[in-house]
Amino acid sequence: MIDAFEGPMDLLLHLIKSSDIDIYDIELEQITKQYLDYIEAMEEMNLNIASEYLIMAAELIEIKSTMLLPKKKVEEDEYEEDPRENLIKRLLEYKQYKEVTSEFKVLEQNRKQYLTKLPNNLSEFKEENKALNFGDINISDLLNAFQKFLDRKQEEKPIHTKITKKEYSVHVRSNEIRSLLYKKKKVGFEELFEVVTKDYVVVTFLSILDLAKKQELEIKQENNFSKIFLSLKERD
Repeated sequence: MIDAFEGPMDLLLHLIKSSDIDIYDIELEQITKQYLDYIEAMEEMNLNIASEYLIMAAELIEIKSTMLLPKKKVEEDEYEEDPRENLIKRLLEYKQYKEVTSEFKVLEQNRKQYLTKLPNNLSEFKEENKALNFGDINISDLLNAFQKFLDRKQEEKPIHTKITKKEYSVHVRSNEIRSLLYKKKKVGFEELFEVVTKDYVVVTFLSILDLAKKQELEIKQENNFSKIFLSLKERD
């Protein structure tokens, strides 16, 4: 079908490829016959043939006729132009264009696999983020201290733990930490993890973050990598 091609150059490239012809050495008589046969078949099927296809047919016939004419004698240092030269150049340019276009189509299809969305307005979280920057240190410092604590306990295995069936919640553990700080005024960060079980350690750390988020804690560290201390903030 003529609709399967993007134009007469596309049809020519198809015929050249199907006939396994070298594009640099086109057998013009053969390719012209195939082209005209194709156009004629389309006309017999009552299909409208675009004028550009008919123009190319006329051009092929003209080049074929030129090549059949007796060749003029030329001097040795003169260049005899090949009637096919301009057609070959146009075919090569179109072939290169078609290959690049195919690559773009692949990239387009790949790009359609991605979904994009406009960025969200995160201003509502601004105050919460500020709350997690407390005292002389920030959340990163506290996370580093927590990771070092876990690493050290891992190296100290076997760990002597207190076996307890008591279940802890962030609310309960927060109240315990609040009461401890009220009595002792200042407590080292690691002192709050007196029971070394997974649930207890996680709930304790989440409770510290929760109290810090509520602006109830004062967390200080005299120097980088030194011990971290927690205390209750004084109420105004």
